[in-house]
Amino acid sequence: MDELLIKIRACTLCQAYLPLAPKPILQASSQARILIAGQAPGVKTHHKGIPFDDASGERLRTWLDVTREQFYDPTIFAIVPMGFCFPGSIEKNGKKQGDKPPRPECAATWHQQLLALMPNIELIVILGQYAIDYHLPREPIDLISTTAQASKTHSKSIKVKSITVTQATVQWQQYWPKYIVLPHPSPRNNLWLKRNPEFERDMLPKLKMRIASLLHP
Repeated sequence: MDELLIKIRACTLCQAYLPLAPKPILQASSQARILIAGQAPGVKTHHKGIPFDDASGERLRTWLDVTREQFYDPTIFAIVPMGFCFPGSIEKNGKKQGDKPPRPECAATWHQQLLALMPNIELIVILGQYAIDYHLPREPIDLISTTAQASKTHSKSIKVKSITVTQATVQWQQYWPKYIVLPHPSPRNNLWLKRNPEFERDMLPKLKMRIASLLHP
């Protein structure tokens, strides 16, 4: 694991596409029992070099009911976003409209290697659509094409049904206890939390109990 982390932190695969110098940010250990799977570092995280060291992180730690010391202990929590570097901002009419999607090179190059070296992971906390699409198990759907050519060849295409954050939280028990999807803890999601009170009422108590059981087996 130490050798792999050295390679990842020296990675420059997508340097040409980044607005700032590559600075892969993650936390991992072969002993980790909980994986935080997010999107990609924001610009503030890029400069600090510490994931979730902001208001979003404070809320996330409250949701998990853990201390900063526990959260930043790599033998407890692995923090492996879909993209390790700040991907840049989306701008429209001269105004920032959020961050760009995580660069795909990270997941394609490093994620399977990292996950293979973390055999003790018992819970994956998923934040964001890209992490959902990568981590959350979904049933493939067989689609038989109705074209005349397909009728002759009886060919099939396979489509994997995507799922939104809201859908995943509504049916959270389907993925429990291995996976749980959370809305991003950003203050920008206060309206979502207000519209979905069952998240804090029903899901968070179960999540806190699960985290506690993993911290104190």
